[in-house]
Amino acid sequence: MPRRPVRRRASALAALTVAAVVAAGQPALASAAPDPTANALNQAFARAAVEYGVPRDLLAAVGYGETHFDGHQGLPSQDNGYGVMHLVSNPTNRSLEKAEALTGASAAQLRENTATNVLGGAAVLRSYADSLGLDRNERLDVDSWYQAVARYGGAEGPAAALYADSVFSFLAGGLRAKTPAGEEITVPSRPVSPEKGTLTPSDVSTRSADYPSALWVPAATTNYRSGRTADIDTVVIHVTQGSYAGSISWFQNPAAVVSAHYVIRSSDGQITQMVRDSDTAYHAKSANASALGIEHEGWIDDPSWFTDVMYRSSAALTRYLCDRHGIAKDRAHIIGHSEAPGNDHTDPGPYWDWTYYMQLVDGSAEGSTDALSFSSYTTQQSGSSGAQVKAVQQLLNTQGYEAGAVDGEFGSATKTAVQAFQRARGLDADGIVGAKTWTALLSAGATPDLRQGSTGDDVRRLQRALTAALGSTVSIDGDFGSGTATAVRTFQTDHGLTVDGIVGTATWTALQSGS
Repeated sequence: MPRRPVRRRASALAALTVAAVVAAGQPALASAAPDPTANALNQAFARAAVEYGVPRDLLAAVGYGETHFDGHQGLPSQDNGYGVMHLVSNPTNRSLEKAEALTGASAAQLRENTATNVLGGAAVLRSYADSLGLDRNERLDVDSWYQAVARYGGAEGPAAALYADSVFSFLAGGLRAKTPAGEEITVPSRPVSPEKGTLTPSDVSTRSADYPSALWVPAATTNYRSGRTADIDTVVIHVTQGSYAGSISWFQNPAAVVSAHYVIRSSDGQITQMVRDSDTAYHAKSANASALGIEHEGWIDDPSWFTDVMYRSSAALTRYLCDRHGIAKDRAHIIGHSEAPGNDHTDPGPYWDWTYYMQLVDGSAEGSTDALSFSSYTTQQSGSSGAQVKAVQQLLNTQGYEAGAVDGEFGSATKTAVQAFQRARGLDADGIVGAKTWTALLSAGATPDLRQGSTGDDVRRLQRALTAALGSTVSIDGDFGSGTATAVRTFQTDHGLTVDGIVGTATWTALQSGS
């Protein structure tokens, strides 16, 4: 949903990619001068962490969640946020002005200079930690920062919890990503148990009445109109030009006068509905009366946001909406914002894969292989090879542990990465991937409350981990049905947990520790 013309680079090669494979090192030429910008963002995170007492990995997780480490050359997001740390200047979120006062840097420096922008983000986060009364020891523990992170997102209630949950999912699952300049930023995965305070799970548990798999967080009443003046016949695909939680917060801002029916998160395909299907969201000008709008987290010139899980989640929603409202599943009725009559917007842009998306909508692309799902997980160690070694390497690399190339060969780099992961989880660091290490690897990531009726990639992650933990096959279909509930109860019984079939913090903690 770009609100301004985009004038940034358009090359896919320049876009950030979440790397699963480490590029082979090349010897430096003796005459080559060192590049002072080669490690610039890592240095900026390290400096800001020391200067303001904010954990470095927390800063990196916030930056990744906001922008995928892309400052967009000082140009604003749709809610007027700037830089890698997305310092915002709008009527309800003035983190840019707050950073200006705290650091003494000018607004222009904070908008345009990445190192200054990171310092500004750290200063704002520290100020929120101070207002919460966090002492030095508490500030060393990332779990203590949850409420400060929630405030950084500039929202309240459910949107604030969604924002903080996203950041902590990156800490839990780990990061291994590249900036547009090719600099690699790594955050190792670790177990997290954030101190949420008043932001309880109930804040983000209300479900949509129109699409049961979605959360319900209503937009401000000034940002849509009740009712319809025409029959629904179109689905419009948008890109947020900002973060998932930031866009939800913006649609809750009465000053925005914009909204969409649904917003989808890049990392896991989570969907939040904000306007009922029967009401008119303000998203596509003349098409509003007859259209449903779906916003996708990301930026139109950065294809790294368009993940497979987002495509699949969005396509499932679009297919459901088409069936529910009698919309034809074709490109005449499923269109981009740029194709809506009377619009001057450019989203979803050149990197949106319409061919693949429409195949998902009509079901012709459903047979793609899941490289992490197996009916059983066997012990992998030095000398092992094959698909399950590839899965180990993929999981380690995406969680910030350097396993080397995803080539299916369990060599020394893979063993070293396994040992580093095991030490981080308090497991015996023997470099062998048995049931406990498999369980911890497969379950790493966010810790949402799941129960019968839940669907999506978090459920698949749970089902893989249960298959490894129990040593028996749990159907890995993303649908939390009776079979998954039985497996959860079995795991809870085996580990002395409350046996309720609901996967909350205690059950996730047991899975992620490999216990």
